[in-house]
Amino acid sequence: MMKSSRALLCLLCASLIVLTAETVFAQRSTPTPRPTASPKASATPTPAPAARMTIKDAISSLRFREIGPAVMGGRINDIEVEPNDARVIYAAVASGGIVKSVNGGTSWTTIFDKETVPSVGDVAISPSNPSIVWAGTGEANNRQSSSWGNGVYKSMDAGKTWKLMGLPNSFAIPRIVVHPTNPDIVYVAVLGNLWAPNSDRGVYKTTDGGRSWHHVLKVNDDTGATELAIDAESPNILYAAMYQRRRTVFGFNGSGEHSALYKSNDGGDTWTKVTKGMPYDTENAPTPRPETLLETGRISISVYPKDTNIVFVTIEHANGGVYRSNDKGETWTRVAEIGSVPRPMYFSKLKVDPNNDQRLWLAGVTMQYSEDGGRTWSGNFARAPHSDIHGIWINPKDSNHLIIGGDGGINVTFDRGRTWDYSNTVPLGQFYEVGADNSMPYRICGGLQDNNTWCGPSMSMNPRGISNEDWYTIGGGDGFYAQPDPNDPNIVYAESQDGNLLRRNTLTGESKGIRPRETEDEKRFRFQWNSPIVISAYDSNTIYYAGNFVFKSTNRGDEWTKISPDLTTNVDRNTLAIMGKVPDKNTRSRHDGVQQYPTITTISESPINRNVLWAGTDDGNLQVTRDGQDWKNVIDKVPGVPKGTYISRVIASRENEATAYATFDGHRMGDFKVYVYMTTDFGETWKSIASNLPQNSGVVNVVREHPRRPDLLFAGTEFGLFASFDRGSNWTQLKHNLPTVPVDDILIHPRENDLILGTHGRSVWVMDDIAPLAQINQTVLDSSIHLFDPRTAVMYRTWNNKSLTSDKAFYGQNPPNGALINFYLKEPLAERETVAITIQDAAGHTVRTINCTRPQPTPTPQAQPGGGGGGGGGFFGGGGAAPPCIANKGVNRYVWDLRSRPAGPQLPPGGGAGGPGGGGGFAAALANLGFRVDPGDYTVKMKLGDTEISKTVKVIDDPRIVFSAEDRAKKRAAITKLQPLVMQAGLAQASIVTLRTNVNNAIEAWKRPGTPQPPENVKKAAEDLLKKIDAAHVNWGTPPSLVSNISQAGPPLVELPTPLNQRVAQLIFAIEGASTAPTSWELGQIDILSSKIPPAVDEVRKLVTEDLAALNTMMLDAKIPHIQPPTFGGGAGRRPPTEENEDKP
Repeated sequence: MMKSSRALLCLLCASLIVLTAETVFAQRSTPTPRPTASPKASATPTPAPAARMTIKDAISSLRFREIGPAVMGGRINDIEVEPNDARVIYAAVASGGIVKSVNGGTSWTTIFDKETVPSVGDVAISPSNPSIVWAGTGEANNRQSSSWGNGVYKSMDAGKTWKLMGLPNSFAIPRIVVHPTNPDIVYVAVLGNLWAPNSDRGVYKTTDGGRSWHHVLKVNDDTGATELAIDAESPNILYAAMYQRRRTVFGFNGSGEHSALYKSNDGGDTWTKVTKGMPYDTENAPTPRPETLLETGRISISVYPKDTNIVFVTIEHANGGVYRSNDKGETWTRVAEIGSVPRPMYFSKLKVDPNNDQRLWLAGVTMQYSEDGGRTWSGNFARAPHSDIHGIWINPKDSNHLIIGGDGGINVTFDRGRTWDYSNTVPLGQFYEVGADNSMPYRICGGLQDNNTWCGPSMSMNPRGISNEDWYTIGGGDGFYAQPDPNDPNIVYAESQDGNLLRRNTLTGESKGIRPRETEDEKRFRFQWNSPIVISAYDSNTIYYAGNFVFKSTNRGDEWTKISPDLTTNVDRNTLAIMGKVPDKNTRSRHDGVQQYPTITTISESPINRNVLWAGTDDGNLQVTRDGQDWKNVIDKVPGVPKGTYISRVIASRENEATAYATFDGHRMGDFKVYVYMTTDFGETWKSIASNLPQNSGVVNVVREHPRRPDLLFAGTEFGLFASFDRGSNWTQLKHNLPTVPVDDILIHPRENDLILGTHGRSVWVMDDIAPLAQINQTVLDSSIHLFDPRTAVMYRTWNNKSLTSDKAFYGQNPPNGALINFYLKEPLAERETVAITIQDAAGHTVRTINCTRPQPTPTPQAQPGGGGGGGGGFFGGGGAAPPCIANKGVNRYVWDLRSRPAGPQLPPGGGAGGPGGGGGFAAALANLGFRVDPGDYTVKMKLGDTEISKTVKVIDDPRIVFSAEDRAKKRAAITKLQPLVMQAGLAQASIVTLRTNVNNAIEAWKRPGTPQPPENVKKAAEDLLKKIDAAHVNWGTPPSLVSNISQAGPPLVELPTPLNQRVAQLIFAIEGASTAPTSWELGQIDILSSKIPPAVDEVRKLVTEDLAALNTMMLDAKIPHIQPPTFGGGAGRRPPTEENEDKP
């Protein structure tokens, strides 16, 4: 028995030895990786060598972060709501997929990210089975920025998964109608190719759920179906609006003799053109026939659901307007003239209130509204939050409840439009261009479709992320180019549609219009919708701007000089035909969206020679000057590009002045091929570098060359992002976590090496520190391990500076806050193999060690010891252990948080500081996470087996911090004194809390009826020990015996001194949290606590090693279970971390 008692005593002593260890914060030496197990002999043949790692596989772990903003959404084409649950909402996004809400619009989820195309024109929910959802891809709003689709998709699980069901050449699907009782019968309106003739236009029908389709209505190759409606009471009756339209690079023709309303009475098998009472009725036309008779544009349809005899349509025509039928479309009466139909090319969708046929809504620039069946209209009854409305849903059970979608996103009203709630939790911004300044952290600026020009931070000082409130506007209108001055972040240049240019001072808020102006005798300059602006790399006061000329200013746009002739073909577009006819005064929506043509679309300045400039135009000219004055058109030197093809981007190389890249976008002429070219001789010869870029990935919008590795190119296409690591010989799609979305602009930040994407549908995405992309090559791929060059790390101070009061909030992702350690592994780690990372300061002292292991199975979450109640938490929450380093095959990233981490044991989560009067969990967080290192150069050493490599990382302080070296040294000295006190106090507090709990539990258990009773001497010894514990407990918090068993709210029953662990935690937190030298009071407190904590810790140690040991000896002698001693200051069974397991999950 004595032998067992001695063994137990040794266990107790070992468990508490950490409380008195003087070297508890001594720095560890570099850990030695565990050896791999020797392979066992085997008679099986040697397996074939694994395939060589490819770059695509190696970089697959890299991720983009979605930073927003969600403050203004992109164009919404359609809103649909589940028939029996108004909380379930689907929204079709023009170029951002589909978003869904299941809580009435409080929050949204994207559900179409992985499909082939990003543009959705319509969503339809099966009335008889709401789990069946259809999506028609390609929008039908006819803008010059409209994207296209590849058919109709179906989901059988309410949008979780999708399957392409056919109609691959449909291009644009504005409406899908599902039979009210048979979900296998579906009708699809195919508007077709916006830019060219298309034989697949018309109405399609399936009777087998999409397995086969029948082309049931076709007019011709220029006329497609723009609207489709079904009579829910008599589902064999359908209405289809056919629309003849064509857009080109130079303009738009939105009308023709084939636009008309059609009706079917037999489920779509046959159709009849509706002419009686229509403005395009040729049989009853007046004589002489009006020249506008055959110019019919877009038509909208709305069937009144409570009485399907009543049907409304809007017709774009000289004599058009709003028409009503009371006999299921057999006869029609015009109830409002054309003034009620605003800009049908882009919207003018009509919606009848499902509960009142006199109440009509008309989507337009504003939300027009009628309460007398369409005879009179109000444009201001319902104040829409944003102009340009495309989709309207009205709750059939509550007409006051509407949801609208437009250029500004999604809005909800519950009082019929008097007030609106904006769904600003999903980022759907349609960026055209992006720019970035050199602030720390840098800001990103960009222009959005119909949503102004905005700037926002790449990182927020709020650790939750980048909020909508962090973004602010620079200019109005449709935003396009936005260029911050690289040397003065307060100055931003912003262009809105058709050449309107301003210079904004964000410090004062002042702005100045700086658009180049004509002299009195000059013709009006022509500017593109998206006119390019470039700030010179040589002098930020010098800027270039382009219309049909290239303009240069040397004083920030106050004065301009033309430095080129007209670089376009200067063709008169009024001589150019569309659909066989030159648009004239009778053409509906004539040239809508293209105010001027031809114009310059892109310019670039050589970073090598300031006199070398490039320019591309929307009519296919590619111009270069080598002296800043004389220009040469080199388009004839580019092989394989059709004449007149729009030049989407020309970029001068950073490698030498003779090299440039050009991308061509032919979709505006019906040519959807991919064109990417490169020249190395100022444009005298060009070669295609499109190579393996897939032809079905959308046209190329932009190409960028990496500033440090010219062989690394990025291409943004209509359907995603691609990279080439060999200057265009081969391309790899960078899908990663990026949704399918148009990438309209790409920027590599010159300092941070971040890859910034301006997407046209999902706002801004950033891949932080693309050193792995810039440095990876075959040598790296063949290495067992490689450490990439770290970028400079900044010790930013962040804090929760905004309230979080509801789920209706959006936070874009912040970048990792620390030093990014990027490394590559050729093979997966073996079971006990590690990658050892050691970080040393300039003096060679080790400040941090990390052991990276292979991924482990996710353990079942279990309650951690040492936490529990009232006093924990603190600034860091309850815990603070550094995240583990997990290493996989390929590129890995570990974020060093720029803290030195103590050696030896760690405090348990919460610091053991829970319970009544606990000492604050930030003690454990600071002790376990460590303390900020000083600015300077640090060496990152990485070891795998016998291979060791090292790189230098520079650490700089937050630029907002001013902290002298003398004060920094004083702070460091104070923290060094406090570190062991924090650990000793935290472990002692955790130990006494656990000790008291275990002793008290034993005593209470003995009181329960039927429990075997210990001898009286054991009972008394336990009760005496509990009293002794409570007497010592006052140093570490209020003993439970002095805490109310009714409520812990309010002041304590007995006022006691502040617990020692709380005092030392608060003290070190105060010193660590400020970039100042410790105050004299703080230094005095260090001396006081240095005298108080060690004896108090020793008292706890004796309670365990002497008093509890004696009690347990008595219990063992009495042959009753002993009381579990505290282990490592926490609950029973927790083992201290060791060098081998410290960083494992």
